[in-house]
Amino acid sequence: MSRVSAAALRDRLDRGERVTLLDVRYYLTEPGRGEREYVEGHIPGAAFVDLDADLAAPHTGPGGRHPLPDSAAFGEAMRRAGVSASAPVVVYDQRTSLSAGRAWWMLVNAGHPRVEVLDGGYAGWVAEGAAVSAGREIAEPGDFEPGPDRLPRVDADQVADLLAAGHRVADVRAPERFRGDVEPIDPVGGHIPGAVNLPAAGLFTPEGTLLPVDELRSRLAPLGPGDAVSCGSGVTAAQVLWALDVAGVPGVALYAGSWSDWISDPSRPVARGE
Repeated sequence: MSRVSAAALRDRLDRGERVTLLDVRYYLTEPGRGEREYVEGHIPGAAFVDLDADLAAPHTGPGGRHPLPDSAAFGEAMRRAGVSASAPVVVYDQRTSLSAGRAWWMLVNAGHPRVEVLDGGYAGWVAEGAAVSAGREIAEPGDFEPGPDRLPRVDADQVADLLAAGHRVADVRAPERFRGDVEPIDPVGGHIPGAVNLPAAGLFTPEGTLLPVDELRSRLAPLGPGDAVSCGSGVTAAQVLWALDVAGVPGVALYAGSWSDWISDPSRPVARGE
């Protein structure tokens, strides 16, 4: 299982289990806030991982706002955070596992054998009444070496081929962004022609935890092997891929560049409305 509750993680840590903890708190419109919150309080032993610096390459052209880093850079960042192949990794963010889902996908894709997301994030940990630490922690360097890609991934050309072949592309952004009514982040609003809208927010409870597995399966029923998920820059899509994993649905690909990559080529068509 790729998710763990705050109560279960607390029990494992209390029993002395060796677990590598990665704090991946991130706020798109507030750079630095996640790290500041980490310094103010985090799960004891957790290392901070910066999404922009450690889980994305510099945005210098095609590839979207959060292009995936190369394997060497990612491996260096993970070893610096204490990740080793021999120890399970638990990743968490502030609440809804948005950035934690990105870290989960990247580690699993790179071949780490056991990666879990703390369901409900740091807010759930605090609500559990578990211990917290302040300040910065320097992790003992790990030995994790990323391997070849393990999970399916598509680029813009492959998305078009996939749709032409009758597969689904689920755009998991909010409905108003999918329709193009508003676009607060990217320079062009709308969606990939032929994509369907499956908002990621509908997969979570008001407390920020994933829905029960049976409800997840019902909401994710349109997706299956050969399909793909897209969002604004590949982060929310990875969160949904984690939900699909919890629901037991394999084989769905990530469009890592997502909408911000699609619109980088003005020759690509744009759809608006439902």
